[in-house]
Amino acid sequence: MTAERGRPRSFDTETALEQATQVFWRLGYQGASMSELTAATGLSKPSLYAAFGDKEALYLECMRRYMARNVALQTQLLDDEPDARRAVEGFMRAMAALQADPALPGGCFIVNGTADCGGATIPQAVDTALRAASGGTEQRLLERLKRAQREAQLPPGLKPGPLATLLASVLTGMAVMAKGGQPRSKLEEVVDAAMAVWPAGNSRSRPTTSRASVPKRAARG
Repeated sequence: MTAERGRPRSFDTETALEQATQVFWRLGYQGASMSELTAATGLSKPSLYAAFGDKEALYLECMRRYMARNVALQTQLLDDEPDARRAVEGFMRAMAALQADPALPGGCFIVNGTADCGGATIPQAVDTALRAASGGTEQRLLERLKRAQREAQLPPGLKPGPLATLLASVLTGMAVMAKGGQPRSKLEEVVDAAMAVWPAGNSRSRPTTSRASVPKRAARG
């Protein structure tokens, strides 16, 4: 088979998915054309379709991979640190680092993608998956705040739901800022402001002041 007619099925699937993920992350579902996907992966349209199905199936697979890594990272950051305030602040700063990483498309795959939701040309399965994923971060924050309350690190009368919603909304805003080209330093300032609303309670540590490091494995979609 010639290069013009497409590669044989001997290409690296993970590499192709990684490259496609970067395109969808940068452009969203509607903005990513098949020509851009074939250029990024180095595959012809027939090879791309044969390997992954249509554009919808490819997007959903890229999103699945992104979410698997993202959920694992978020869970690790929130659960491993015993002090709730440090856990949440470290999590927020790690997200700022990823959102503004110059080696990545900028922002968040899910936040960037939800701009397509409700559009007439977006498949229902993609719309549904994006809407479901968009609430995941807030839920993980909520679970961490509930744990903090059980461990007497937050006032017993505090409603953790609104605080989780606030923090998740801040993260969404940071993703939009990063997509628009704002530097990490600007996002760090937003984290500072968000953490200023942390309720006075029994947190066992001082606020985090150093810039969070992000595991290398999280630096790809």
